[in-house]
Amino acid sequence: MKAEGWIFTFIGGFFLLVAPIYFWITQDPIGGVALGLSAGVGGIIAFYLFVTGKNLPLRPEDDKDGEIVQGAGDLGFFPPSSIWPLWVTLSLGVILLGPIFGWWLSILGIGIGLWATSGWVFQFYKGDYQH
Repeated sequence: MKAEGWIFTFIGGFFLLVAPIYFWITQDPIGGVALGLSAGVGGIIAFYLFVTGKNLPLRPEDDKDGEIVQGAGDLGFFPPSSIWPLWVTLSLGVILLGPIFGWWLSILGIGIGLWATSGWVFQFYKGDYQH
């Protein structure tokens, strides 16, 4: 987790450096606060990654003597093609058309969206790709 920790340390440091410069140039307090909060979030994530990284065994990319073959193995489960993301986006389109043509259309889109989202979530509970 050291690589990720250093990435977020850089992100936090960058925002910490940019926030006062931005505030000084633009005199925009909201943007300065947003950049300062972004620096804080980057620092919190970096701190978390460094602390949890001490308690975990070294990964191959964290080990200076690590070999490429140590990183071999399963990378995870990658699902085959699915039709459900199409239905979810179509239902979102219907929901967003509701304020234009009538709120009843948004209610219909929410119903279709619930059906599509549950289909997407439970697609591996039945059929050819059942677990």
